[in-house]
Formats: sequence, structure tokens, C-alpha cells
Amino acid sequence: MSMCEHARLMAQYNEWMNTRLYGAALTLPADAVLADKGAFFGSLYGTLSHIVLGDTIWLKRFSMHPAAHASLDPVRAMAAPASYDEREGNLEALRERRIALDKIIGEWAAELAQADFGHVLKYNNVKGMPFSRPFSGLVTHFFNHQTHHRGQATALLSQAGVDMGTTDLLMLVPEA
Repeated sequence: MSMCEHARLMAQYNEWMNTRLYGAALTLPADAVLADKGAFFGSLYGTLSHIVLGDTIWLKRFSMHPAAHASLDPVRAMAAPASYDEREGNLEALRERRIALDKIIGEWAAELAQADFGHVLKYNNVKGMPFSRPFSGLVTHFFNHQTHHRGQATALLSQAGVDMGTTDLLMLVPEA
């Protein structure tokens, strides 16, 4: 599987899982979504918010790629997130942002070319420190970060009595 095919599969998995996660989260009362459960980002809302903010930060970095992927134009126009902790508490508003990001991610993944992955991307972290990393590794991290934190969100939903069912990427891997 090429990096392009992998990115497209991961974008599809990302959207599939996020649709299911938000659907499940919206079945819970607001106080259960916002309750601090001792997770790394406190609550289910905090975890979902972290994924949205992290995705936004990474997509803004990816928008600096010299290929200037047109699909990232909406991201270029977004204000940089102030922090990872955005606790406005409105799950429906967060879901709308998630849907918009997932659409952008899918379009961006479809636009990627194999040559894009050979680039070394220079960016600053949230503290302003400069970094330089292979784009291929950053894209892998981007999708792994989402999967990692969705696992945490799934655990929080399970603790609240919500069964997410199968969450494996394998469900979307095409048969050979």
C-alpha cells in the first residue's frame, strides 16, 4: 500500500469513527459528556475537543507544504487555535467543526501525491519551538494521534454504558 493509499484509508477510517463517536456521545446527557472522569483531558468532551484542536494545528502545519494543496485553503483561512484546551462545552458545535475537518481531511488525502511524502516540513510547535520532520512521518503521526485519542474516547463511552461495537480499522481494509 502506498503512502497515498494509506492516507486515504486513514482519512476514511477517521471520518467513520468520528461519525460513530459523536453519534454515541450525543446519546448521553450533557453533564455526562462534560464530567471529569480522570482521563488525560478530563472528560469525553475534553478528549474530543483535543482531537479537533490537534487536527486543526496539524492541518495548519500541513498547509505550509510547498505543494499548496488547495483542499487546505479553508484551513489556511482559520485562526490558529489558542490552546489544546477549548472547553466551551457545546458538543453539537464541536461535532459541526469535526464534520467540517473530516471533509477537509478526506479531500486533502485524495489530493496527496506520492512525491509529497518526500518533503521535509518545517514548522513550529505550540510553544514556538522550530522542528523539521519528514512529511511522511508527520502524516503517520497525524492519523495515529487521532486513533490513540479516539481509543480513550471509546473507553470513556464504555464506562458510561455505551457500546461502540467494532472500532477496528480492519473493517475498512479492502479485501485482496
